[in-house]
Amino acid sequence: MYILGISSFYHDSSACLIKDGKLLAAAQEERFTRIKNDSAFPSNAINYCLNEAGIDDSQLNLVAYYEKPFLKLERILETYLAFAPIGIKSFLKSMPVWIKQKIWIKELIKKELNYDGNIVFPEHHESHASSAFFPSPFQKAAFITMDGVGEWSTSSFGIGNDNQIELLADIQFPHSLGLLYSAFTYYIGFRVNSGEYKLMGLAPYGNPQYKKLIYEKLIDVKTDGSFRLDMSYFNYCSGLTMTSAKFHKIFGGVPRKAESKITQKEMDLACSVQEVIEEVVIKIATHVKKVTGMKNLCLAGGVALNCVANGKLLRSGLFDDIWIQPASGDAGGSLGCAFFAWHQYLGNQRKIHEKSSLMQGTYLGPEFKNETIESFLNKNKCSFESLTDNELPEKIADLVADKKVIGWFQGRMEFGPRSLGSRTILGDARSPGMQKKINLKIKFRESFRPFAPSIRAEDISDYFDLDRESPYMLLVAKVRNERQLNLTEEEKSLFGFDKSNVIRSEIPAVTHVDYSARVHSVNKNINPRFHQLLTKLNDKYGCPVIVNTSFNVRGEPIVCTPEDAYQCFIRTEMDYLCIGNFLLDKKKQTPLNEKVDWEKKFKLD
Repeated sequence: MYILGISSFYHDSSACLIKDGKLLAAAQEERFTRIKNDSAFPSNAINYCLNEAGIDDSQLNLVAYYEKPFLKLERILETYLAFAPIGIKSFLKSMPVWIKQKIWIKELIKKELNYDGNIVFPEHHESHASSAFFPSPFQKAAFITMDGVGEWSTSSFGIGNDNQIELLADIQFPHSLGLLYSAFTYYIGFRVNSGEYKLMGLAPYGNPQYKKLIYEKLIDVKTDGSFRLDMSYFNYCSGLTMTSAKFHKIFGGVPRKAESKITQKEMDLACSVQEVIEEVVIKIATHVKKVTGMKNLCLAGGVALNCVANGKLLRSGLFDDIWIQPASGDAGGSLGCAFFAWHQYLGNQRKIHEKSSLMQGTYLGPEFKNETIESFLNKNKCSFESLTDNELPEKIADLVADKKVIGWFQGRMEFGPRSLGSRTILGDARSPGMQKKINLKIKFRESFRPFAPSIRAEDISDYFDLDRESPYMLLVAKVRNERQLNLTEEEKSLFGFDKSNVIRSEIPAVTHVDYSARVHSVNKNINPRFHQLLTKLNDKYGCPVIVNTSFNVRGEPIVCTPEDAYQCFIRTEMDYLCIGNFLLDKKKQTPLNEKVDWEKKFKLD
């Protein structure tokens, strides 16, 4: 039985296909259209999933959509009525697309797929909960979902037991942890629904001096983790912005203009709201543990991508183990609703898998064989060197050790927001200048942004305060004390972005200013080629850690095809491209005639 899951029309549309309960393929629409966070109906992602399975739409047995459109429209209409006539501009802007498209999902799916069968519509947070629990390695577990908003729910918790999930309680719109975080994302000058991770990376540069003000004015949190926002400080219910004039008054000014200088104020705001989010998450989890009595916990929803909060939740010891859906945002909704249809709607039993095996490391996207890659390279008259499977790991390890920056394009593309050793840019973790080089010369992004380390799973506890694998880059942990370096009093006294110039550990390129790292562990059974590279790096140079950042430039999605990879490589100051078994040296390539004005391009981001 083939079940297609679909997520669309808010942000980060995607499609997922399962066969008899096995996950076959999943991909985000943005990877095909090259429009970051593309919210359009995922026609390209659907076609990919069907092609991967070798079927056409006539062979689909069931289709699932990740939320209930009419219930969402009800919330939107009731919200506008509650604030009328204030929200008339926002109402007039949003209604046409609802009337023309968004409420006709069933008809649209049938038309696009030439499909006349049943369509299942779980609620938004049921899809999140399903994406968290059903692929997890637990027979029974509690789950928590937290995001901006679905239909009405913004946070929920419940219990997953075998092939059923049960939602026990929720918090409803407009009170939302995700939207609180997005409000500060907006106020600090980053783009909502894509810049939240920038705020998380900025937080360690600041001090939580606004935290008390946030608790006093913006959010009332009870001991059980339930909360209410004072909506007079926010504008997202009826306006076209996230924050109100009242918000601006208490924080001393209007939102920072995008691309303008980031000051200590923005750093302190980021630090303050990050700590609030962490504390509320711990309170919610404490309550969930008390109510459910479960030993294990599953997480999904956009807030579950806050890996700093995840790390603190893990270290709290509230639960024996935590499993987080790697595509926790709306993209994962397609996966969640497909599993909801298979287990909850059809009643099929679950087969419990070892950790990571059901998600297959999230390597669920397109793969390009060497023959296809070589044909592309020849067609475009690229200069390249062919490497055997045995030669490749040592060659790349040598280049990394020589401080070269390498585009790494191997195997199936990752599903979700993280690059996990398939569509990745690599650098030497031991190099003090590597972070700034990749940020400014390759990624064309803010220099404060930290990079994640990839490390062999068996070495993780030797370098980080983490006692388990972190296969999806969703846990932050401290670099171990013995790997840290002693700082001078002058270095300790630095503040703001001056902190980033200090060498803090043996692996400075992946050590953030608070000694933390967003760890990605590489299992030899899940990604053998990447593991072989790290092994060779360790054998020859004594370090099993490498810089891992997503293979894209700012404002663009992660690369999908050989053409995407080559374009990104040739337009940036990347030194080499390793694509399949072929290695391209930038110095031997024909330069592009076009000149890309990246600075102007990114004014739009």
